[in-house]
Amino acid sequence: VQLQASGGGLVQPGGSLRLSCAASGRIFSISDMGWHRQAPGKQRDLVARITNGGSTNYADSVKGRFAISRDTGENMVHLQMSRLNPEDTAVYYCYVLYRTRYSGPLLQYWGQGTQVTVSS
Repeated sequence: VQLQASGGGLVQPGGSLRLSCAASGRIFSISDMGWHRQAPGKQRDLVARITNGGSTNYADSVKGRFAISRDTGENMVHLQMSRLNPEDTAVYYCYVLYRTRYSGPLLQYWGQGTQVTVSS
């Protein structure tokens, strides 16, 4: 399995960025996809996730500012980030929960991470 993330970068406070992540490889079905982030010296925490059925969860700190969506046909997930502030600066990691066969075990795979820096 491979996860290809894109869209990170430098943005000014109040700005917006859109992260995308595409899953490929030996995937029979996907349970959910999402994003975690890790700031320097801090643990990796959930930012947002979306299930195959379209249910979403967000960290309290990003509710109302971030929106996650999924393109099931392309095995892609997108994270639209708005009203960014310096506290959103972190490495953002895409993940996927998937099966390689019907009724197979649920597996998790992480992408390599993409840097988001919010600074003036």
